[in-house]
Amino acid sequence: MQVTETLNTGLKRQIKVTVPAKDMEAKLMERLSAAKDKVRINGFRPGKVPIQHLRKMYGKSFMAEVVNEILSDSTRSILSDRGEKAAMQPEVTMTEDEKEAEKVLDGGVDFEFSLDYEVLPPIEVKDLSAIKINRQIYDVPESEVDEQVKVVADSTRTYEPKKGKAALGDRVTMDYLGKIDGEPFGGGAAEDANLVLGSNQFIPGFEDQLVGVKAGDEKTITVTFPEEYAAEHLAGKEAAFDIKVKEVASAGEFELNDEIAKQLGLESADSLREIVRGQIESQYGAVTRQKAKRQLLDALDDAYKFEAPSRLVEAEFDNIWSQVTTDLARAERTFEDEDTTEDEARAEYQRLAERRVRLGLVLAEIGEKAGVQVSEDELQRALFEQIRRVPQAQQQQVFEFYRSNPSALASIRAPLFEEKVVDHLLGEVSVTDQKVTKDELLADDEQAAETKEKPAKKKATKAKAEAKADDAAEGETKKKAAPKKKAAAKEKTDE
Repeated sequence: MQVTETLNTGLKRQIKVTVPAKDMEAKLMERLSAAKDKVRINGFRPGKVPIQHLRKMYGKSFMAEVVNEILSDSTRSILSDRGEKAAMQPEVTMTEDEKEAEKVLDGGVDFEFSLDYEVLPPIEVKDLSAIKINRQIYDVPESEVDEQVKVVADSTRTYEPKKGKAALGDRVTMDYLGKIDGEPFGGGAAEDANLVLGSNQFIPGFEDQLVGVKAGDEKTITVTFPEEYAAEHLAGKEAAFDIKVKEVASAGEFELNDEIAKQLGLESADSLREIVRGQIESQYGAVTRQKAKRQLLDALDDAYKFEAPSRLVEAEFDNIWSQVTTDLARAERTFEDEDTTEDEARAEYQRLAERRVRLGLVLAEIGEKAGVQVSEDELQRALFEQIRRVPQAQQQQVFEFYRSNPSALASIRAPLFEEKVVDHLLGEVSVTDQKVTKDELLADDEQAAETKEKPAKKKATKAKAEAKADDAAEGETKKKAAPKKKAAAKEKTDE
């Protein structure tokens, strides 16, 4: 086999490979000889079929197997011999001439093909001890715990139907149907929905307009979804909800005690407080970590400047762009609605794709050099968590898919590996904890800075800031569109 490098520019490589016809013939004869004692052909005793007769019957199919074997084995061996790692599977180019291809299968000519690929750039792990991370810490006050404990425990409160008008604190049971421009929208309808007035579970203005209703009343409520609403296709839009009130009930006396906690499946009121505090601290802790991680990624982005493999960048951009255009279409918005243009958005997301690829390669190299590994137990836990999100009837099917699909399983391993590398790096760099308020913790510093400089680009820069929030990770799951502002607090005890 003759191997000739025909291109070596930057990260791009092209290798021409020539396998002499005599070598192809030798490999074919090995296969025919091995098959001689196995095939059964009428008119011939086992093992007595002439090689030439076998070749006439199976030569082309066996030669096709030889070609596939050479392509598979040579790609690995060539990269290994050259000491290179391909960024993606090399592209194989063979002759498109049918007559020439037939000659190869007949064993009459040399087999020639080329490999096109990009190599992974060399990355030297730097001393990162000079990197400084300002980690924002929010100490959850007892008052916030008290408020959430009350919300959770309120789910056990009893309500008695009343004939009068609904007031704050009363529970209204209703059917509702939401419409935008006269058309119902997904997630905007429910039957027998319970809403405690003053709980702020629904979007602003919804509950206020229910004060004073009575059982049997029908009315239409008009509200406007917040500009920053999670479901982008509803954000900022006016909606009308047709309401049919089925019952108005007043709350019974309430006192948080051990009996209330036991109704929630807990041992005592103290256990309830402990669980609620843990859940709150976990939620704020996730924000703390995310913001620290963003600072770390920004520092790595500044420290490592190198050419990223163009095919990896192109694949990453295609993934991002597909999500962006899908989200816009679902929200029935355009780039102009986001105060930008398609060209500007493409340029921004191209830069984001390049950043993600570079950071992914840097984290992979740092993790490998540091010996970071994802254990099988960690992988299995993450897999089961993934499976738990699908309907039970489909869980076995999903499990089999991951078990038989290494690339799918790798998609679960990758974010686990990344987070462990981030943990490793946060232990290596200089981290200073800073006590902040809740508003400061939840504020998007990058967004605030950009919108001050470019007020006309508020929506666009917000999208950019959010996209950068987790540059090397998979991204957040969009919340389901619904008029409800926040989930019932009782869910905090479900675990």
